[in-house]
Amino acid sequence: MFKLLAIASLVFCLLPTLFAGPLATVPSHVASTASFDPTEHWQVGIETSSLWEFGGNATDLDYQFLAQIVTFKSPAVLDWNLGSGVLVVRNRLSFLGEVIIEGPESYFFGVTGGASMEWWNAQRNFSIFLSAGGGVGLLDSKGYEIVGGQGQDFNFTWYVHAGAVYRFSEQWSATLGIYFQHISNRGQDPVNPGVDALGPTLGISRHF
Repeated sequence: MFKLLAIASLVFCLLPTLFAGPLATVPSHVASTASFDPTEHWQVGIETSSLWEFGGNATDLDYQFLAQIVTFKSPAVLDWNLGSGVLVVRNRLSFLGEVIIEGPESYFFGVTGGASMEWWNAQRNFSIFLSAGGGVGLLDSKGYEIVGGQGQDFNFTWYVHAGAVYRFSEQWSATLGIYFQHISNRGQDPVNPGVDALGPTLGISRHF
């Protein structure tokens, strides 16, 4: 179920790139009523999250991750007028540092890449977003010591992230969201229970 959700979210984020033609020039009154348009600039942000083991498709052990996520977003690579605002697609690269406070392992460090689909209002001070992607990471596997632990240090990961952004000054914004994360070795090791985790995110970003 969760794999289908991630695949559907990723397709939703990336499908516009397959069918889009040249970038359209958005009329200025629709594109932005603000002097600074964050969709035309790079963005770097940090989010903190507590993720709990979720669902029944992975390990039977309880896991809890305290995650710090540093994310870089490109300026919009695609954009469309939508209602009173604009819908954009941006590239996203994230670095993950996660302390495992419940579970046999103690840490997970990873990197993910994906697409972020965002709707911004005309004032460019509010946005809702959906992002999906995947990557790789390392943890201190304990699967051969504790049943339900992970079987090898090198793992794959994918995520779905959705939420809202409020830009409270020209170059600063706050983010509130929900983050789903899957970690597993995709069968590279016979011990591969995997972990599905879900939790809220809270963050701050700078546009430059």
